[in-house]
Amino acid sequence: MNSLDWAVLIGYFGVMVAIGVWSHKRVDNVSDFFTAGGKMPWWLSGISHHMSGYSAVMFTGYAGIAYTYGVTSYVTWSFPIAIGIAIGAHLFAPRLNRMRSRLHVASPLEYLKNRYDLPTQQALAWSGVLLKIVDVGAKWAAIATLLSVFTGISLNQGILITGVITGIYCTVGGLWADALTELGQFIIQFFAGIAMLIAVMAELGGFSALWTVWDRPEMQGHTEPTAGPYTVTFLLAYLFIKTFEYSGGMWNQAQRYMATPTAREATRSGRLSAVLWFVWPLVLFFPMWCAPLLVKPEKPDASDSYALMTEQLLPHGLLGLVIVGFFSHTMAMCSSDANAIAAVFTRDIAPAMSRAARGWSHRAGLLAARWSTVAFLALSMAVATQVNSPTFQDIITVVIKWVAGLMGPIAIPFMLGLLRAFRRSGPTAALVSWAAGLFAFWLTNYGLGGIELQIQIVSPLATSLILYVVIGFIKPEDTPERDAVLDKLHSDDGSPAGAVPKAPETPEAPETPERQPLG
Repeated sequence: MNSLDWAVLIGYFGVMVAIGVWSHKRVDNVSDFFTAGGKMPWWLSGISHHMSGYSAVMFTGYAGIAYTYGVTSYVTWSFPIAIGIAIGAHLFAPRLNRMRSRLHVASPLEYLKNRYDLPTQQALAWSGVLLKIVDVGAKWAAIATLLSVFTGISLNQGILITGVITGIYCTVGGLWADALTELGQFIIQFFAGIAMLIAVMAELGGFSALWTVWDRPEMQGHTEPTAGPYTVTFLLAYLFIKTFEYSGGMWNQAQRYMATPTAREATRSGRLSAVLWFVWPLVLFFPMWCAPLLVKPEKPDASDSYALMTEQLLPHGLLGLVIVGFFSHTMAMCSSDANAIAAVFTRDIAPAMSRAARGWSHRAGLLAARWSTVAFLALSMAVATQVNSPTFQDIITVVIKWVAGLMGPIAIPFMLGLLRAFRRSGPTAALVSWAAGLFAFWLTNYGLGGIELQIQIVSPLATSLILYVVIGFIKPEDTPERDAVLDKLHSDDGSPAGAVPKAPETPEAPETPERQPLG
């Protein structure tokens, strides 16, 4: 990097902070901070949903997979995500939107206290928060790894720089700042991705490289849709997992659906995100697939191949733009996760722990939301410094095995609890399926040896799913109160979801942790 590249990078950071400060005036209360007050247009929600699913792991871990196996990286990653989002846009997005507008909640998990009970809500909340600290830590480590390739600064310095900048804008502006910066980041990534695609095609013979490179010896096996550990079974398992995760199972995508004015617009938002996931990763992956023709990576897993290629092919200025593109994806995902975790802590965990939290004023609630965002970012940055330790092994292990494996036990009670078909499954089914899913993760990843990757990632979710359904039939716990909650999520009387009066910022809470009806 030279002074021109640094100017582009510093300018990007400045714009992100400015957007956060500008968004500050749109945040008057907790509802605005966590769900944009239900006023976010569907197209902005869709772009934000799409961007919040990426990170720099795309340009490190998945770049290594693309270098080694070719189109497998698309077929077994972004393609199943696109299908999963398309399914979720119709099955879950409208219900998540009605959860805000008709149950008057500001956190994705706030409804669980009435759908199940307080212990279930707390189990899912705490385990999800801990998982996300590790997940986001891996994202900080990924972007810091890239930054070190280009600038030579240490991993910890890179983590500190990106974390502090992200913390400023998402803490000040809430979900509005997240969505607006993600729009800007999408535009930047568009030009950066196109620039890299053109540079690679020019180096390999022009536009015809799109179909001629595949015959070269270095590209042997790169057209196989599944290869190595990424088998057809892995693909199906990943589709199963990502349908839940990217439809709201990890909370930050759920917020995007909750933020739109109506259930119909939430569905449109999901459709747009699905289309972007089908198309845009192809532009980003093609240079990665061609990397064996252009660079020799220094790392055994080839996770540095894309960074080396950009240094080799792009002039200064454009190099800075592509580096900004790396940052844009990671900062989008990490800021959206931070907002979701702050919502869960402020609205779900803190009121169950503290009587004072149950009586927070509008100002105190908003202040707590901002401080919990800062705390989450700080903890995830601390974890990022340890992501390459023997415990985590490497970045891609955290992302694929830890997140995909542990997401299921948390997402199954949350997502299936929205559907009438599973109304018989109550607190017992939710808690047992959650605990058994976590045990299945430990058993397949650390208790037993020689377990295939696809078994490791799908067994926790499959265990939770089976037990959730079976226990619901053996020990049904549906009640009129729980059915009433589901009715509000399913009923569609033709009036806009956003027409329901907005709830107060800090709903009255019981003096003791007993379930109270929502709405």
